[in-house]
Amino acid sequence: MPTPPEILATRQARDSRFLHIEEVDLAFSNGARRTFERLTASGMGAVFIVALRDADTVLLVREYGAGVNRYELGVPKGRIDRGETALAAADRELQEEVGFGARKLTPLATLSLSPAYMTHKAQVVLAEDLYPQRRPGDEPEPLDVVPWKLSELHTLLARDDVSEGRSIAALFIAREYLEGRYKPA
Repeated sequence: MPTPPEILATRQARDSRFLHIEEVDLAFSNGARRTFERLTASGMGAVFIVALRDADTVLLVREYGAGVNRYELGVPKGRIDRGETALAAADRELQEEVGFGARKLTPLATLSLSPAYMTHKAQVVLAEDLYPQRRPGDEPEPLDVVPWKLSELHTLLARDDVSEGRSIAALFIAREYLEGRYKPA
């Protein structure tokens, strides 16, 4: 495995309320030097929750995605607040977005969106043994909750309103875990 490049310097390039762009000066093991830009997120990361209503049904949400300017269907998700664990954030987001709490939360994996230029990571959490529990959230409008059969993931992929890669990955990871073909590290 190649040696990672040495970080010679980092500096802030641009800023917004939630995101920061850094310039990173790198020296690679072959002597090449480059300046990369990377997007860093403020906060502690995010959670993607696979909420299992029964042995074969997950609860998805339909919400507006400003980046793609349309409504997308995917798993409930949200930021991990400072001082909050990934499991606590998963349960909170589940209550805010879906109206359920979970008696059993299992961390399954950590995903990145684009490791070439983003530092952001998301924890995939399986939520089981759900019970009704609503909490006010920060969504600007109520989210549609859509039950979906894990055994029908192939039909979900064919939909025009399903493109969020981490949601798709989270669903497949959960299915593999539930079927005994995957064990979290």
